Amino acid sequence: MLYLDANATEVPRPAALAAAAAAMACLGNPSSVHAAGRAARRLREDAREAIARRFGAAAADTVLTAGGTEANTLALRGLSAGRRILAGATEHAAVRAIPHEPVPVLPDGTLDLKALEAMLSGAPPAMVAAMAANNETGVLHPIAAIALLCRAHGALLHVDAVQAAGRVAIPEGWDSLAISGHKLGGPMGAGALLLRPGLHPEPLTPGGGQERGRRGGTEPLPALVGMAAAVPEPDEALRLGALRDAIESGLPEGVIIAGRDAPRLPNTTCLVLPGLSAERQVMVLDQMGVCVSAGAACSSGKLGQSHVLAAMGLEAGIRVSLPWNATEDCAARFLDAYRGMVVRLRR
Repeated sequence: MLYLDANATEVPRPAALAAAAAAMACLGNPSSVHAAGRAARRLREDAREAIARRFGAAAADTVLTAGGTEANTLALRGLSAGRRILAGATEHAAVRAIPHEPVPVLPDGTLDLKALEAMLSGAPPAMVAAMAANNETGVLHPIAAIALLCRAHGALLHVDAVQAAGRVAIPEGWDSLAISGHKLGGPMGAGALLLRPGLHPEPLTPGGGQERGRRGGTEPLPALVGMAAAVPEPDEALRLGALRDAIESGLPEGVIIAGRDAPRLPNTTCLVLPGLSAERQVMVLDQMGVCVSAGAACSSGKLGQSHVLAAMGLEAGIRVSLPWNATEDCAARFLDAYRGMVVRLRR
């Protein structure tokens, strides 16, 4: 099997698995006051500090969650009181599920800054949701420019950094930032919401006062410890970018690369074959032992027209997202399978 669906879930990193396994041996609840609880609490706080330091926040302003969806929802529901929510047309389903005004994107998939500026001029003040990197195309939004617009209009900026974290540098200027452990190469079931100092979101689950009253419920300790240990290699982005470029240079004629002219994640390419459904492509490649996807993996296995590609004026396509351990052989094997799939479907 050739696994090329890292944007759905990254291949677990050995250091993350080892750290999570060690944390599972800790029997205490971090909220307990006895010795076992204190040991668990030290693990939790060490993980919190490592995550906060890595992504540019203070530990006291880092809320540990059970994943990226919870972090996004906590930010948008917990910080938007009295504000309009403006969200890009290509945002993740967790963001689009919250009532909002959609901000269009340009044909290359980047947020339309002129449209955003016009929408920010309205009242009441807004909260803007913009993903650092799109999960389907890998397109990077101009977060620094968006942050400047938000500051000029008194708006809050929430950045969904689930796909970008660990793969590219995330610009400053955000008020809240969501990350997910298993997209970094850690275990599933952990995430974090990083906050600008002074922001206090209303909790989605009040619970027993954990996370300074911002998120009730016992924290997923092993997954959080694993997330904190999921650190990429120094040259990983350059190496994966070269593999992605090799794939794109070897594609058959007629394939459209979504967002090709925009800055993108180094590991991601979204391929559109006009006239051929993404569902058929995914199924044929799966039969050939290649795992790719058609859109986000958070839609309960559903296949259909991608709202991301539709917003860019494109037909359905497939997403190829290279895991951290991809090799030149992976790129070559995919190209062989993809060319064979194209011939088979065009018959």
